[in-house]
Amino acid sequence: MALLTTARLTVRDWSPDDAAEALSIYGVPEVTRWLSPAMTQLDGEQAMRATLESWTRSRSTLTPPLGRWAIVRNSDQRVVGGLSLRYLPPDEEDIEIGWQLAPDAWGNGYATEAGRALAGWAFSIGAHELVAVVRVNNDRGAGTAKRIGMQWVGETDKYYETRLNVYRLWPSDLSPADKDPLRP
Repeated sequence: MALLTTARLTVRDWSPDDAAEALSIYGVPEVTRWLSPAMTQLDGEQAMRATLESWTRSRSTLTPPLGRWAIVRNSDQRVVGGLSLRYLPPDEEDIEIGWQLAPDAWGNGYATEAGRALAGWAFSIGAHELVAVVRVNNDRGAGTAKRIGMQWVGETDKYYETRLNVYRLWPSDLSPADKDPLRP
């Protein structure tokens, strides 16, 4: 089911049928090396399908705006990435926005476009702020956080017991267009 659309993208629920395309994201070391928490390297399409089934099952236990979604390119209906909103440990107070793209989709602004739309939606239903945690030396992730409009607030090892850069986003950081993403 589609959650949002932008000029070039649709953000929708994951399906186990997305396993092959999801593996081109979550099965690639260039992507998974930057994830927090670290994600075990998936060893094939069946493992990816099991992960997507787990995400699908957990959907009903999450209170919006929490969730995980696929980013689909409208021009060819290809899954090019994933987005998530989830509580950060250890206190489960801060909501983390996360994005991952297939390497062949890098450099097109998809993570920024989808991230802004998801943030706008999250703020429209009551989120007060969002946090992104980016591993030290992940220049691509830090750049995306900044393009979304997030402000760097410092480094911490509070989350995942890993040294991370923290970025924050408030509703006032988004443009009016980002605050009202298209809905299917």
